[in-house]
Parts: sequence; structure tokens; C-alpha cells
Amino acid sequence: MTDTFPAALRTELDSGLRALDLDAALATPLLAYLALLERWNRAYNLTAIRDPRAMVSRHLLDSLAMHPHVRGIGRLADLGTGAGLPGIPLAIAVPGLHVTLVDSNGKKARFLREAMRTLGLGNARVAESRAEALDAPAAFDAITARAMATLADILAVGEHLLEPGGRLLAMKGARPDDEIAALPAGWRVEAIHPLAVPGLDAERHLVAV
Repeated sequence: MTDTFPAALRTELDSGLRALDLDAALATPLLAYLALLERWNRAYNLTAIRDPRAMVSRHLLDSLAMHPHVRGIGRLADLGTGAGLPGIPLAIAVPGLHVTLVDSNGKKARFLREAMRTLGLGNARVAESRAEALDAPAAFDAITARAMATLADILAVGEHLLEPGGRLLAMKGARPDDEIAALPAGWRVEAIHPLAVPGLDAERHLVAV
């Protein structure tokens, strides 16, 4: 499937992987995921981004920009994962990471299961559920969310999933100072990491809470 993409797309992905200090061999499974996403997107509207080249920067590389911050984490829940972002690219890039892809939408869950099967991702699983209804108390070292509400809202639906001392790793655009000020009692910001996403001229931050 991946040979249907123009050479420029592969070049852009290869360049982005180098910039993120990731193995160029990851391009093959990442492009297989991208091809599957593009095909399913025609029928299921999994993402508003239709152009595969835009998907490289805005989906694949954007997700992978946080890879240094999930290394050493054992179990990660990706809440409201949608088409599997950032969970699937991270599972591909960090084999030691065990990712649970959480989404209540049945069509998206079917796509995610097909992606698991096609890519042979043994370190990822799908939980077809709303985050707040997921029955996995204290099961994760960290939770993440890429495009899901405010920091306080994410904690409201996902706090129960975290083990004691667990972290929220929230992917944000501009530095969310207002959201940080509104964190619920008992939570504090551990770090704010500016992220440089190859090919993307926009602010990105990873907020560790």
C-alpha cells in the first residue's frame, strides 16, 4: 500500500524522523499505518486532514515529537485517541511502551483494531469506552490526550486510571497558562516541554502534570 505515496512524502517522513532522532526504519510501519488511515478515512471520516503529506507532519511527526518523554513509562492510556493519535505512532516507535487506545466511537474502535492487526502491534490494545467509564483503576503510569479538552477536564475523566504518582502528559499548542492556573487541588505541573515538530510551523508543548 505504501508504494502508492509519492517519493516526496517518504522523503519528508525520513527527514522528520532524523530530526526527531528516530530510526529511519520506522518509516515502513508508519507509512503502512498512514496508508490504512487514508483508506479508512474516505468512508469513516476519522480525521479532517485528507492530504497524506499533511498527515505526515500534523499526525505522525506531531505525535512522535513526544517520544523522549514516554521512554521509561510502562503503561500509557491514550484518551480520546480517535484514529490512534498519538498512541499508534508512539507504540510503533517505542516497543517497550504498552499503549491502551481509549475511544468510545465504534467506527474508530474498529479502525484501531484493524490497525493493530495489520501492523502486528503487540504492545497496543483498544478499549472501546469513554475515558470516565473505563474500569481500570490505577492501571497506568501515565495518561495522554492530544486534542481533548482542558487539563482539568482530562484529569476529571482520567484521574482514576493513574497509579499513585502517575502523570498526565498533555499535548497542547500554545503554552496553556490559564489551564495550568485552573488545575484541581493536589495536582501540579512537573514540567512544560516545548516541542519542535518537523514541517509544522506552529507552537507545540507537552505539559507534564
